[in-house]
Amino acid sequence: MQELIATHQNESGDLIVSARELHEFLGVKTKYKDWFPRMVEYGFVEGSDFIEIESEVGAQKRARTYTQKDHRIKLPMAKEISMIQRTEKGKQARRYFLAVEAAWNSPEMIMSRALEIANQQQQQMISQLAELEPKAQCYDLVLQSPTLIKVTEIAKDYGFSARHLNSILSDQGIQYNLSGTWFLRQQYADKGYTHSKTFTRSDGGTNSHTYWTQTGRLFIYETLKAMGIYPLLERQNIEQESEVFNIESNA
Repeated sequence: MQELIATHQNESGDLIVSARELHEFLGVKTKYKDWFPRMVEYGFVEGSDFIEIESEVGAQKRARTYTQKDHRIKLPMAKEISMIQRTEKGKQARRYFLAVEAAWNSPEMIMSRALEIANQQQQQMISQLAELEPKAQCYDLVLQSPTLIKVTEIAKDYGFSARHLNSILSDQGIQYNLSGTWFLRQQYADKGYTHSKTFTRSDGGTNSHTYWTQTGRLFIYETLKAMGIYPLLERQNIEQESEVFNIESNA
């Protein structure tokens, strides 16, 4: 079938046509800016039957381009507009749109579109799983940890010392040091991120130590990730993916 007027599929799966291209094919003498509003008066609804867009075109005898209004109309609207013209060109356009519609709704085309949608969904799922896998690995490690964990152990996940990790959390306004003990600031204090234990020294005095809960460890993970800091496990995965990408790009 010869293509008289280009048709495209929109995001909702509907066939659409450029109203300007249809106007040109029909050979309408009335200017487009006057003709299209008159067509809309036949009961068509913006947002349902058509949408307005602006397209960039080259200006005659000038190097610059300019924008002009166009409309993307659905196939049923294009058929009806063609019939309204009561011209030979209108009949030709309508017959063409009917043939396009019949081909579009054939069992083969329906199956083809269904397979395309399924393939797109599969690719999206694969991408989501690939993105979530490193995070899931980190979460698994956290859930396998004891209920309370020292900051030293969390710092090891990143190849840091406890002092360095504490410094980062302090710089981010998450905690502060008082007499050698780290405490969460008020906005984080009631989240269940930490738990303090008090120990009695041999001289009768006491010392307090702050431990992180599993929830707190995940909070640290999310905080550092937002800063572009990843655990050693994830860094290895990212580096491996980067190496594969570079190899494929240079192939």
